[in-house]
Amino acid sequence: MARRALDEPVEVLAELKLPPIPRFDAIIGQDRAIHVLRKTLASQRVPHAWIFHGPAGVGKFTTALAFAACLMDDTTGPTLGGDIEPDPDSPTQQRLASGSHPDLHVIRKELALFSSERTVRERKLATIPIEVVREHLIEPAYLAPAISRKAMAPKVFIVDEAELLDRSPTNAPVQNALLKTLEEPPPGTVLILVTTSEDRLLPTIRSRCQRVAFRSLADDEMREWLKRSERSSASKWLLRFAQGSPGRYIEAVEAGIDQWEPVLSPLLEALAAGRQVFDLGAVAHGLIESYAAAWVDAGPNRSKEAANRAGARQLLSILGEHFRSEVRAGRHADRAARAIIRLEQSERELASNVQPALVFDSLAADLASA
Repeated sequence: MARRALDEPVEVLAELKLPPIPRFDAIIGQDRAIHVLRKTLASQRVPHAWIFHGPAGVGKFTTALAFAACLMDDTTGPTLGGDIEPDPDSPTQQRLASGSHPDLHVIRKELALFSSERTVRERKLATIPIEVVREHLIEPAYLAPAISRKAMAPKVFIVDEAELLDRSPTNAPVQNALLKTLEEPPPGTVLILVTTSEDRLLPTIRSRCQRVAFRSLADDEMREWLKRSERSSASKWLLRFAQGSPGRYIEAVEAGIDQWEPVLSPLLEALAAGRQVFDLGAVAHGLIESYAAAWVDAGPNRSKEAANRAGARQLLSILGEHFRSEVRAGRHADRAARAIIRLEQSERELASNVQPALVFDSLAADLASA
């Protein structure tokens, strides 16, 4: 695949499947974060670099899009109700809504597919490589805006999953290259790093950014989100899995995780009661393989190994929530507490690249003797 030119935003944004850009009042459960952003907009003194951090799937990226829509629009100002919003019918909002605005740049690992270098295009999409950062952020940041405006920020760059900016010894230049842009920011440019793991960003990057925290949604907020998104009522199991994250809920449905309940429920009950579950490793392997295959098939150059580990983390999350609910309910509380500690060891094993099947075989044996 040949690289698309940087002035072809419609095709690039369409392939990245960006969600519709909302107004602030459409975002559920993040009132404190939005209050910070509205105060900044009202002051018209906008820091050039931000970190939106918090759990996955709770609205960080969506809020970044809404913030960008305000920053890039000359019409942004107080409404009759006193809130800071742009005119929804302005030319800027129309371009943003159609995905055709050339000054909104979204940086994701999938942009590797548009690289001019074949080795980058064929690389498994596990990190955001330096070639993507250079081609889609650093170089365009120093160019003049494609559309001349007097907005607070004529150009906005949003780095999604910023924790994937590679900081390994062999690829240290990725975050260091970004650091240079933060130290000498181009005028009229705002950078928003969206991350679930702020600690994976260099301390020198974090110190140069305005931080905004996001939180998981409460149960009533999740129900409001379900209502607004016109989704059918969710089972208690699915809502427990979502853990206050609309993104996790959507992922569960799209990846078939909502179909894991009838397979896992009897095993979880047996584990909670201290009974041996000899086939937990095999069951876990089957569920993880199914999850990974569906995820890899959904797009090009997706890493099967990364997908396997993501599926394993999802399964550990389900096990952890089950045992935490046992503790809260006072059922098998001591055994459940020991199981939670053991699950933390499994998470460390996965992080150390132990194969998921081995992790769950060992976990099953230890939980039976806990």
